[in-house]
Amino acid sequence: MQDPSGKSGPKPLHNHGAFKNLYLAPCALNFVSEMFVDSHCHINFPDLASKLPEIFDLMTANQVSHALCIGVELEKFPDIRALAEAHSNVYASVGVHPDHEDCTEPTVEELVALADHPKVVAIGETGLDYFRLTGDLEWQRERFRTHIRAARTCGKPFVIHTRSAADDTLRIMREEQAGEAGGVMHCFTESLAVAEAAIELGFYISFSGIVTFKNAAALREVAASIPLERMLIETDAPYLAPVPHRWHINQPGFVKHVAEEIGRVRGLSVEAVGEATSQNFFRLVAAARP
Repeated sequence: MQDPSGKSGPKPLHNHGAFKNLYLAPCALNFVSEMFVDSHCHINFPDLASKLPEIFDLMTANQVSHALCIGVELEKFPDIRALAEAHSNVYASVGVHPDHEDCTEPTVEELVALADHPKVVAIGETGLDYFRLTGDLEWQRERFRTHIRAARTCGKPFVIHTRSAADDTLRIMREEQAGEAGGVMHCFTESLAVAEAAIELGFYISFSGIVTFKNAAALREVAASIPLERMLIETDAPYLAPVPHRWHINQPGFVKHVAEEIGRVRGLSVEAVGEATSQNFFRLVAAARP
């Protein structure tokens, strides 16, 4: 995702404006005692897969109880599923990233079949990216529709990647009745208006290490303004390591720094942010409830 840098963030804000009438039904959870969940990472990528014992040790040290390892191509999905099967606190998703042009194109039926596994809790990541790719991207929009239809069919949420394509992303979500499946706008970098629209459709907003970057003031305003009940945190590891680990290889254990920054701009403790976002994760991804 885009890597902003610049001025420091806003003071704590608590006026949620358009969300003041949002009602969220209470959800009784048998929640784990650990504090954080990394809702989006790629620990199967070479930079991390080669040092998994250290990755899990840091997760334990930093109270990161669970991680969702995200699929980006079908060819590598067996590796992700095997990771989830081998580790009780790792879950998997299945999907094809919108940036991957030369790869196996998924069908609804194939995605649904691959998602039929107790450790596969979501579809994606999917979506639109008009920043990295140009030209006729109708294939990308069709792929996005395929993933939404698969999520609706199997009853599991889906993970959205969107960059420089917010209008089309929201339009297709509405046309495909994406709210029936629900999901998350991952590594969110869009405006408050886009966040509001996604939340109105029943989606969660996930913040990555970008929220800690110097010139991410506008993003911190979004993090300060949306309902905490609709927020997740993530690393997108091995990318986008948060301050104070900027420019290093990211890993799930660093997700606590995302929570710290959100707590700072909202005037909340890191514990409150960790507990809320972890409960939100298990509320969204019901199959991953401990």
